[in-house]
Amino acid sequence: MRTVTWSALDEASRDEVLSRTTAAAGPQVTSGVADILAGVREGGDAALQEYAERFDRAPARSLVVSGEEIERAVRELPEALRTAIRDAARNIRAFHEAGMTSDYEVETAPGVTCARVVRPIRRVGLYVPAGSAPLPSTALMLGVPAQLAGCPEVVLCTPPGEDGRADATVLAAAAECGITQIFVTGGAQAIAAMAYGTESVPRCDKIFGPGNAWVTEAKRQVSTAEGGPGIDMPAGPSEVLVIADGGADPEFVAADLLSQAEHGPDSQALLLTDDPALASAVADEITQQLGILPRADIAAKALDGSAIVITEDIEEAFGISNDYAPEHLILALREPQEWVDRVERAGSVFLGDWAPETLGDYCSGTNHVLPTAGAARWTGGVNVASFQIAMTVQRVTPAGLAGIGPTAVELSGAEGLIGHQAAVTRRLARASSTDAQTSSAGGVRS
Repeated sequence: MRTVTWSALDEASRDEVLSRTTAAAGPQVTSGVADILAGVREGGDAALQEYAERFDRAPARSLVVSGEEIERAVRELPEALRTAIRDAARNIRAFHEAGMTSDYEVETAPGVTCARVVRPIRRVGLYVPAGSAPLPSTALMLGVPAQLAGCPEVVLCTPPGEDGRADATVLAAAAECGITQIFVTGGAQAIAAMAYGTESVPRCDKIFGPGNAWVTEAKRQVSTAEGGPGIDMPAGPSEVLVIADGGADPEFVAADLLSQAEHGPDSQALLLTDDPALASAVADEITQQLGILPRADIAAKALDGSAIVITEDIEEAFGISNDYAPEHLILALREPQEWVDRVERAGSVFLGDWAPETLGDYCSGTNHVLPTAGAARWTGGVNVASFQIAMTVQRVTPAGLAGIGPTAVELSGAEGLIGHQAAVTRRLARASSTDAQTSSAGGVRS
C-alpha cells in the first residue's frame, strides 16, 4: 500500500490516487452483460441453469428454494449464529422503523388541500451476493426495510454454492425477514431474471442489492431500458476512507482498512492523515495484520489500488473526502463529533475509536447497502422509503379553484400551454355561472 504526500502530487497524480478502477464497466463487461440479459430474456429458467453451470460451476438443481429447505436451514443453524441474526435484525428494524416516512396533509390555500400518501412497492427483488463469501447480512439489510415497508411480494436471488444450493445462513436471514420466495441464481443472470421474469422467478418492479461489476452493470442496463425496473443505486465494490489525526490508534486504523480490503480485489481503502508518524505506524500495522488474514491474497490486491495520503492538515483531508464521496467514512480523530458537520458527502460515517465500520456492516442498525463509486454525491443508503412509492393527492373546492385558478391561468399562458389554461378557465366559468344561478335563486342551487 503506497504512501503519498498530497501537496507533492500534480492534478493527474491526485486523480490517479483516488480513481476507482471499476467505477465504469469496460466494453467486455458491458457486452457480456448484454448477452446474459438477452439469454435470460429468451431462455428463462433453462438459461439460468446453464449460466449456473458455466459461471458458478454448480450442478443443475431446482431454482426454487422450498419451504422445507428454508425451515431446515433455520433449524440446523448453530444457536449462536441464529441469535446473532436475530439480534442484528432487531437493531436494523429499530433504526429503520424510527426513520419511516408517513402520510401528511396540508391546506396550501383556502379550499386547497394537498396530501402525500405512501404505498409499498408491489414486488421487489433482492440480490444477495455470494461471490467470495455468502452475505447473509445483506439479506437482513434489504429484507428488514422491505418488511417494514409492507411490500406484498419480496423475491430474493442468491448464487448457488458448489453443491448447487443456496447458503443456509442466507436462507436463515431471509426467514428472519419473512421472505419465502427465494431462488438459487446469481450474477447478472439473477438481475435479468428479476427484471424480465422467468417460468419460476417473478418479474420485479424494483431491484436492490450490491454486487460486482457485472451485477452493477446488469442493474444499470435493465433499469435504463424502456419499461425496465427501478434500482436502488450503483452498489459496486466496497470502499472506505479514514480521516485520522495523531491521536488515532494505528492498530485500529489498519484493521479498518483491511476489513474493507478483504471484501474483494477491486475494493479500495484510503487513509488521509496530517501526521506522517501515524501514516508510517499504520503502514507497519497493515503489514503485520495482513499476514494473519485468511483472505490476505484478496486484501493485498485491493491494497495495490489503495493509498495512505499525507495532507497538510485535517481540513484538507475533509476537502479530499468530500470530493471523493466515500461509501464508508471513518473519523479516527480526537474529537470526531466536532468534525461531523464538515462531512458533506458519504454513505455512512463512523466516529472515533469504538465505532468500527464492521458494526455498520452487520448489527449497529444502519444499512450497509450504500452508494459507491462517488454516488454518495447525490444519494444515500437503502432505507424503508426505498421500498415505497410516495404519491401526492390534491383536493380542491370551487372556492379553492377560484382562489388559485388565476395563478395557473397566468403561468400556463406564459408557457404557451393553452390546453392547460383552458382546463382551468372552463372550470372557473362553470363555477362562476353556478354561483350566479345560486344567487339569483335565493341561495338554492338550480
